[in-house]
Amino acid sequence: MRKEMKSRGLRFYIAMVAVIASLLFTALPSYSLAVEAGRYKRDLTRQTVYGKARGVKEGNALVWRGVPYAKPPVGELRWKAPQKPDPWNGVRDASKQGEQGIQLTPEGVKGSEDNLNLNIFRPDTEATGLPVLAYIHGGNNQTGSSAELPAAKLAVNTNSVVVPVQLRLGLLGFNNLPALKTGNPLEDSGNYALLDAALALDWLKENIAAFGGDPHNIAISGYSAGGRDVMAFLISPVFKNKFQKAFSFSGGLTLADPEKSRRVIAKYLSKYVVEDGKAKSEAEAATWLLKEDTEVRRYLYALSAERLAAAVGNAMIRLSGFPHLFKDGAVLPKEGFDAETYNSVPIVLLASGTEFSPFVQIDPYFAQAVKDNEILSDARNRLEYEFTVKHGSRFYEYFNAVESAEKIFAKYKAPIYTVDIIWGTNRDVVGEEFAVLHGAAHGIFRPFLTDEPVGLRGTYPQAFDNDGARALSKTFQQYLGNFLRASDPNGGGLVKWDAWNPASGGPTLILDADRHGVIVSQTFSRVAYDQILKDLEVDESVSPEVKKAITSTVLNGRWFSEGLDKHFNNPSLWPER
Repeated sequence: MRKEMKSRGLRFYIAMVAVIASLLFTALPSYSLAVEAGRYKRDLTRQTVYGKARGVKEGNALVWRGVPYAKPPVGELRWKAPQKPDPWNGVRDASKQGEQGIQLTPEGVKGSEDNLNLNIFRPDTEATGLPVLAYIHGGNNQTGSSAELPAAKLAVNTNSVVVPVQLRLGLLGFNNLPALKTGNPLEDSGNYALLDAALALDWLKENIAAFGGDPHNIAISGYSAGGRDVMAFLISPVFKNKFQKAFSFSGGLTLADPEKSRRVIAKYLSKYVVEDGKAKSEAEAATWLLKEDTEVRRYLYALSAERLAAAVGNAMIRLSGFPHLFKDGAVLPKEGFDAETYNSVPIVLLASGTEFSPFVQIDPYFAQAVKDNEILSDARNRLEYEFTVKHGSRFYEYFNAVESAEKIFAKYKAPIYTVDIIWGTNRDVVGEEFAVLHGAAHGIFRPFLTDEPVGLRGTYPQAFDNDGARALSKTFQQYLGNFLRASDPNGGGLVKWDAWNPASGGPTLILDADRHGVIVSQTFSRVAYDQILKDLEVDESVSPEVKKAITSTVLNGRWFSEGLDKHFNNPSLWPER
């Protein structure tokens, strides 16, 4: 009997050891990350679920670049949902910027179809459990790179882990032609770049602890097109519980009709179909491309990435120029921002005072005068330019923050904060040329976010070389750091920033500075879209003929101009059936 009891006890012991070993093996990835996070607190080699990566030290920051978060979306994976990356052996060199998405630039087509990678910046300290800021770059979802945000100083100043992410761009990131359907509703949406972003957030949840980040405190942010992507995430079931807070830097609410979008995409690609002898005319080619046909599918997959990138020129922030963010019913609801359910998290919406100036400069109406330096030297050109920047910026400024807050407020279950940067418009601070040509331009926040010579800071370093600009940068980063840590920008002696609420006038924080110090205030007066239209109507600084030309060409079809186009009976820029 004793021998039998001993035998049973031994078998029980062995079985328990086996169970515990099995549990440990199953939990090995997360266990190993926790160990690595402790062991390599200030080490440049970090263990991810997929392999080790070695970064570099830059100033007071540790940096890893070009870390893959997905398999290369090439070959049969071109227009498919992104897949988790394959594990690698040895230590991956993460010292260099990863490939940017393939795109058309003024110097020709650049980048790669294999671009699903991210950069990681963190302070060179022993701190762990740091808040995480994921960032999606601008460029109309057609161009740009994660290198847009050199975030070493930002990570140090906010004591956070900053992660700029790259997504598929152009027709590789957004393409809903019927022939590409696979039967998977997410893939059939055509919103491949959004699926990339979702997988990148999954990668952070799985791996960021190894870099000292808190996987349960992830903020998603984006600039321009990246900011519009962030707003789309708020209504997407794909992004439920993937982030805990959000920033939309000059974003706004834009979604595209799937049917109209298909026609635009088919039109762009029809020239290649004719060149390749598949059709006699572009009209015939477009009709062919709109078929759900195996031959069309094979043709699309056979097109080189270079031709796809070159098919669509600069859309100049016109959705009809490059349709994306399709209201497909799976990734994004068909009812768009009228959806009943939001992924409600605390959010900051940022705009700037003369947001529209860079887009006026590249518009054909003004481009030559800008190139010939005639905006400042020629009185007529200057008046027309200032008229366009003034009114276009008021629409765009409203669109990027207040309009978004007004639209989502009733159904949104978390605080909304709006902020407006107006620095750059004071001639005594930045000089005549800067104030007139640029002002508080689209992206003016970036130099204050990064403390680096990015954007206008690289072109006009003297404008930023004063105590006021430095104080504005510090203040902006303090608000951002507070929000990252506590989902509330307030604290540390800063001017109080109230959450947006129409009942209290929709308070917006105003950030400015003179040459000596920062100027922070709140405004409780909201301008209405109709008032901006009325002010444009009564403005007599340009002739009625010039006003008509500008409102029907430069201001027509922009993200913000739906009401303006209806008011002035401007023609739709979407192609007819």
